[in-house]
Amino acid sequence: MTEPVTLKRSLSLWLITFYGLGTILGAGIYVLIGKVAATAGLYAPVAFLVAALLAGFSAFSYAELSARFPKSAGEAVYVEEGLHLRGLSILVGGLIILTGIVSAATIANGFVGYLHVFVAIPDWLAITMVVLGLGALAAWGIRESVLAATAITLFEVGGLLFILFVAGGSLGQLPERLPELLPPLQAGIWQGILLGAALAFYAFIGFEDMVNVAEEVKNPERDLPRAILLALGISTTLYLLVALTAVLALPPEELATSRAPLAMIYTHATGGSPVVISLISLFAVVNGALIQIIMSSRVLYGMSRAGWLHAALGNVHPFTRTPLLATALVTLAVLTLALWLPLETLARITSFIMLIVFSLINLSLLRIKRRDPKPAGVRVIPGWIPWAGFLSSSAFVLYQLAAMVA
Repeated sequence: MTEPVTLKRSLSLWLITFYGLGTILGAGIYVLIGKVAATAGLYAPVAFLVAALLAGFSAFSYAELSARFPKSAGEAVYVEEGLHLRGLSILVGGLIILTGIVSAATIANGFVGYLHVFVAIPDWLAITMVVLGLGALAAWGIRESVLAATAITLFEVGGLLFILFVAGGSLGQLPERLPELLPPLQAGIWQGILLGAALAFYAFIGFEDMVNVAEEVKNPERDLPRAILLALGISTTLYLLVALTAVLALPPEELATSRAPLAMIYTHATGGSPVVISLISLFAVVNGALIQIIMSSRVLYGMSRAGWLHAALGNVHPFTRTPLLATALVTLAVLTLALWLPLETLARITSFIMLIVFSLINLSLLRIKRRDPKPAGVRVIPGWIPWAGFLSSSAFVLYQLAAMVA
């Protein structure tokens, strides 16, 4: 009897870090900075800081869990190990797949705004071409996909640094305008900040995707935790600098009107055509969508190999060493949602689902730590961190539900 074909371990610490950084950066700041400014106004940087703290608690929990259980379909495995509820584990896996699909659809929508700087083609055609192309790349091979993602991530980081360079003069206003950017303790103002933070939280989604390629990392127990924290730390620093630059350079109401906000900032700062930053932004949003497609297909693969879904979804092609059926299904689902729902709605749905998942992940780690507080070879985090992650994520879920009802 022949052994089943398995995924290929080919990702180093830096490749997996850039994989995570690529999906974090591509998922948010290039597309949503204007939307966050529309909700939080001049306090958009504070909204990003709140979102970073919210994501940070769960990132530390993911770091420990990824070292304890380095497997594909990571979140479903963590919930199964922590809560021992098979139905809930399958539901969490399904939510992660849904999040990846909705997130990729969000990013595909964001792609159109920057594409229109170059050529005015129908939205549906642009979305269809980019999604099908990314699905084909994801099916080609994990190393090829991640190398492409790494190269594009360097462009993404370069694009944000470029914006900071050309518009960074606005940061010189920070000392005198700092009082404007510090919100007073007024309920109405903080309501806008929290709503902005719930949307900005989408910009930090991506570090959790990294655990779903654990079976393709060379040394996951050591490198995955480091890569998760590196990716989140770098992205948070860039986000805060760009958010500050944006609100100091342009009035929030102007940012809110643009489908290509960084291109608007560039034009305002230089008076020139935003060709370069728009091209970089196109690569950035494409990168984020590619990584979401890879992640979702790996969760389907992992759940299939665990016996939770149909066995065909766990089949790996012997040449590409990728799960082709799972990748094709994810690609078609992304295309359907991208053509159906607007960008902001997709982003809010993604954030809401991920907050539910983060609540369950933190709760699972608390249960696991109680049974096995210090496993060999795993660097553990203090118990208050998953408690903070569980309480803050749950509070934001309730806050968003209340906002929907109101």
